[in-house]
Amino acid sequence: MHDRPEIEAVLEMESINSTPRIHAGKSSSTNTEDGVFLTWKDLWVTVVNGKNGRPILQGLTGFARPGELLAIMGPSGCGKSAFLNALAGWILDPHTRKAVDIIINGHKQTMAYGTSAYITQDEALIHTLIVTEVVYCSTQLRLPNTMSRSEKKQRAETTIREMGLQDAMNTRVGGWGNNGLSGGEKRRLSICIEILTRPKLLFLDEPTSGFDSASSYHVMRSIASLNRRDGIRRTIIASMYN
Repeated sequence: MHDRPEIEAVLEMESINSTPRIHAGKSSSTNTEDGVFLTWKDLWVTVVNGKNGRPILQGLTGFARPGELLAIMGPSGCGKSAFLNALAGWILDPHTRKAVDIIINGHKQTMAYGTSAYITQDEALIHTLIVTEVVYCSTQLRLPNTMSRSEKKQRAETTIREMGLQDAMNTRVGGWGNNGLSGGEKRRLSICIEILTRPKLLFLDEPTSGFDSASSYHVMRSIASLNRRDGIRRTIIASMYN
């Protein structure tokens, strides 16, 4: 992920200042109020079997900066999904325990609702709906009642274009035995639904899993473009099979 000296410098800096300064770089800034600077310290995930425990992840420390895409790479079974689940605060297996210090913009805290979005490997899409219906229904469920119908419709159309699905707006999702979206388009549609609320922190679990090189390219190009969409310096963490 990052070099150990750089990580230690960031952690030391956060212990002094409530808002961390970010190292210089093309996506860096000294002001993190418009994004989420996420730091995790001493992350452990352990599987408990009776009185015995077997560690899956041991003492991981690192950080992710606003306006950047951080890739967590490794082979199958190395703990990438467990790492994302622990970091995002998702419920783990009943026999799994985690321990970690999460620091958000210099403050030790857990993930607040609406701060982040998580796109898993499995899509939960209704096969009989077209793209615009899927996204617009999601705006009705996810966006506040203070937004008018026209505002929600505009948000849906804007988000569809951001994910490069404008040419498939009237295409059914489809499924087994039914023609519809490609695997890459379905993954982009799942991302589209999650970013309707404009989260500042985005987790993606193997977004290119099972895709060919062309589909993987289009999915990752869409994901990489999200780090500065809507005036938000979004922090993106994605696990990748290597």
